[in-house]
Amino acid sequence: MTDQTLSERPAKIRSTLVDVAREAGVSPATVDRVLNNRAGVRSRTREIVIDTAQRLGYISEPAAFSPAAGGAKLRLDFVLPMGTNAFIKMLHAQIEQQGAARPDLDVRVATIEGFNPDSLARALYGLAGKTRGVGVIALDHPTVREAIRALSAGGVKVLTLASDISHVPRVAYVGIDNRAAGRVAGYILGRFLGSAERKKVALFAGSLSYRGHEEREMGFRHILAEEFANLEVVELREVKDDFEMAFVEASNLLDRHPDIAGIYNIGAGAEGIARALRDRNCAKNVVFVGHELSAASRALLLEGTLDAVIDQNPRVEAREALNILTHSVRGAPYEYHGPRLQIICKENLPEI
Repeated sequence: MTDQTLSERPAKIRSTLVDVAREAGVSPATVDRVLNNRAGVRSRTREIVIDTAQRLGYISEPAAFSPAAGGAKLRLDFVLPMGTNAFIKMLHAQIEQQGAARPDLDVRVATIEGFNPDSLARALYGLAGKTRGVGVIALDHPTVREAIRALSAGGVKVLTLASDISHVPRVAYVGIDNRAAGRVAGYILGRFLGSAERKKVALFAGSLSYRGHEEREMGFRHILAEEFANLEVVELREVKDDFEMAFVEASNLLDRHPDIAGIYNIGAGAEGIARALRDRNCAKNVVFVGHELSAASRALLLEGTLDAVIDQNPRVEAREALNILTHSVRGAPYEYHGPRLQIICKENLPEI
């Protein structure tokens, strides 16, 4: 192995943030602070990092990373659905908190009616000419796709959050692999329920207009067909992430199928389903799997009504969305470090 310096490497080898840090003699955290215009870095260190990053081909426009010095902040906008979805609320809070900690950014978050594609499209069109980047939890609908195309054509960088959307010029998708999440849910139910006899299971979704929910359903059904053919999906209900609607639909399901063995809740509304299970004294007899660790799902895990949640990290998603949009607007490369799937049960609940 030769003692070749990073700057002498063949051009085809793409440098990374860690390479820049090593060559500049600083930590990766310092490089990240410099390239994101954060405070706490001496001017000489900043110059060395920018020069090194440019020399290694990690950035192309060093002027874009110079201190703001009172200049205009980079405006980024996020459009999220309103409602009772705990994960969306946590993501909203993280975007605002992390955005407020970035002196180079002007981060704004708007909420719209979550399951109305026309409302979402109007909100996106309204951002044209006002912002440099947009993050959106998008319904996969023609009017929404056209709005994203229009923003992109106007030079706005767009990324999708939590649920992807097809055939649009987005710069990235930030979120978990939702098809894998559905497969994990099916695997948990299959292992808990066993394969000795036929059993009934049911699905609840927020809206299959969200590609993420559709992909979770697809993954769930696929693994049941592949490995747990004894499990029969008897119903799929959309509950718009609404607790009361989930309660009504779950109550009706239990009336029609008192022998239901398992429930997979693809979206929000777990409290409503849990209430229906408790009302019919079958909470301990039905395997119940849902998504996202929140105060409510933590309580349901502790009481034993909810058996497992498939969690993703809103803090990581907010961080990556802000970094990707910032780097994309500035024309700089960025290494994506997205959230990972985590299975949480009562026995491995993390500290609050």
